[in-house]
Amino acid sequence: MKDIFALIRERQSARTSFDPQRPVPKNDVRKILESAAWSPTAHNMQNFEVIVVDDRDILARMGAIKTSLSVDFIKENYEQLSFSEKELRKKKTGLLGLMFPPSWRDPKGLDMEKIKKESGPSFLKDTLRGGPTVMIVTYDPRKRAPASGGDVLGFISLGCVMENMWLAAQALGIGVHIMSVFSSDTVEQELKKILNMPAHLKIAFAVRLGYPASGPANYLRVRRDVEDFARYNGY
Repeated sequence: MKDIFALIRERQSARTSFDPQRPVPKNDVRKILESAAWSPTAHNMQNFEVIVVDDRDILARMGAIKTSLSVDFIKENYEQLSFSEKELRKKKTGLLGLMFPPSWRDPKGLDMEKIKKESGPSFLKDTLRGGPTVMIVTYDPRKRAPASGGDVLGFISLGCVMENMWLAAQALGIGVHIMSVFSSDTVEQELKKILNMPAHLKIAFAVRLGYPASGPANYLRVRRDVEDFARYNGY
């Protein structure tokens, strides 16, 4: 097995379609869940529950849920885009615009009317993309970490859960894609019906697990150098 530093560097979003005929082994699913169990959480609250979905019929019902175009997402995502590899290498943050539909990445600016016309009805299956296993991470908003305004520490804890699960899957050779659309109000309400979720639970995020149907997507990944963000003994 690779060392932790190699896994951290190689971890990435598997945005390609997964092979629906190649299930994730049950024992590997268990290892990923055990990694979640040992995540650091504020005051050891362990403020999460995980719903594992690998039943094809349930996945199909989930896939039929309609999703709406998020104008806020497109606008805020646009601010993070670079329009060439040269620009992205220079900025060292954000994403390459080529990863998104042409109308979402016009260097001249966004034309929301054009985007709305070009974006037809979309469904959750467009995000699931053949994933044979989905893990839905939920939390109870009625609880919060002690002395944590807005439950900031609670949400940091959920991020730790995500990272542990991701690195475990990476170590096992399993593709991972985090799906934030699951936490949108309309999608969440439909999922609660399908999965018989308690009304008080909220979805933090979902994890799509599987094996790429083709080769992994090849896209430029950038990071700031340590010297760009580290300060010693003062700012």
